[in-house]
Amino acid sequence: MNAPTPTTRALNWCLHLLVAGLLVLAAVRAVPDGRPHAAAVCAAAVAVGAVYAVGPALDAVRASRRGAALWLAAVGAVWLVLLALSAEGVWLAFPLYFVQLHLLSRRAGLVAVTATAVAAVAAFSAHRGTVTAAVVIGPALGAAVAVAVVWGYQALYRESERRRRLIEELTATRADLADAQRTAGMLQERQRLAREIHDTLAQGLSSIQLLLRAAERALPDRPGPAAGYVGQARQAAVDNLAEARRFVAALSPPALDGTTLAGALERLCAATGERHGTEVRLRLAGRPRPLSTAHEVALLRVAQSALANTLAHARAARAEVTLSHEGDAVVLDVTDDGVGFDPAAVPPPGPEGGGYGLAAMRARVHALDGTLTVESAPGRGTALVARLPLPPATHDEPEAQP
Repeated sequence: MNAPTPTTRALNWCLHLLVAGLLVLAAVRAVPDGRPHAAAVCAAAVAVGAVYAVGPALDAVRASRRGAALWLAAVGAVWLVLLALSAEGVWLAFPLYFVQLHLLSRRAGLVAVTATAVAAVAAFSAHRGTVTAAVVIGPALGAAVAVAVVWGYQALYRESERRRRLIEELTATRADLADAQRTAGMLQERQRLAREIHDTLAQGLSSIQLLLRAAERALPDRPGPAAGYVGQARQAAVDNLAEARRFVAALSPPALDGTTLAGALERLCAATGERHGTEVRLRLAGRPRPLSTAHEVALLRVAQSALANTLAHARAARAEVTLSHEGDAVVLDVTDDGVGFDPAAVPPPGPEGGGYGLAAMRARVHALDGTLTVESAPGRGTALVARLPLPPATHDEPEAQP
C-alpha cells in the first residue's frame, strides 16, 4: 500500500470525521424520540465507533489487504447490528464504500460495496415496511458515486506516478548527458593543449636540438657560426620557457584564482569541516612571503591529499593545517588525532595496494627540492610535514597579504 501524501491524509481525516458525525447523529436521534431500543442504538453506535477507530492504529490493517479485510468485516458486523436497530445506520453506508474501495483490491472492493448497498437497502426497507424506488436508488447511487470517485482518483494517482517516474528518468538522462558533455569538453581541452604544446614547446625544443647539433658540427673549426647557433638556441629556450610559464599559469588550480595560498587553505579547511563533520583548523605562522605558482600549487595539493587521507583512513575527530614561513623555507604541517598507522608498512603504489597519495605528495615536494616527512604510530595520530626551500628574500620584495 502506498504511503499517504498530505492530500490523502486530509481526505482520511475528513472520512473519519464523517463517520464519527454520522454515529453521533444516529445516537442523538434515537434518544429524544423515545424509541424502545434507544439504549441499544447508542451502545451499537459506540461499538461501531470503537471498532472503526481501532483500524487506523493497527499496522496489520495498513500493511496488508488481509488485515484490512478482517477489520472491515468486524466493522461491517457491528454496523449490521446498528442497522438492524436504527434506520439512521444506513447513512454509514456511504463512508464505508470509500473505506472498502480504498483498502481492498478492485474486485474485492466492488463486491464489498455491492454487499453493503444491498444490506442498506434491505434494512431501510424493513424499517419503512415497504420497498420504494427512493429506498433503492439512494444507496445504489451512493455506491456508484463512491466507485467512480475512488477509481477516478486511483487512475489519476497512477498517471501521477507514471509522470513522476518519467521526470526522474529525464533528470537522470540530463545528468548522464551533462557528464558526457563534461567528458567531451575535457577531451577537447586535452586535444587543444596537445596541439598547443606540439606547435610551440615541441617545435621549439626540436629547433634547439637542431641548433645545438649544428653548433657541435661547427666546433672547433668555425667558432663564429657555432656561437651564433648557441645564441639562437638560447633564445629559443627563453621563448619556450615563456610558453611553459603561460601554460602553468593557465592550468593552475581554480582554488588559487584571485586569492593567496592562505586563503585557499582556509576555504579548504572550512569546506572539509562542513562536508565531513571533522573539525579542521588553519594556523598561520611567520611573516608571509610571495610564493611562486609552483610552490602554491604543490602545497595546496599536499594539503588536499593529506586531508583526504585523514578523512578516508584516520577516523579523526580533529585535524589542523599549519602554514609557516621561516625565512628560507615555507612549511606545511597537517596533523590529526586519528588512529594512526605504521609509515613503514604503507604498500607501494599499485592497482591493488593503493599508496599513490604519499608517493604523489613526495613527488611534488621533491620536484621543488623539498622534503616530506610523515610521523605516525597506531593509536597516536599522524603528522605530515612538507618543507619547501625558498630563495633568499630581497629588500624590495613585497610582503604577501596574510
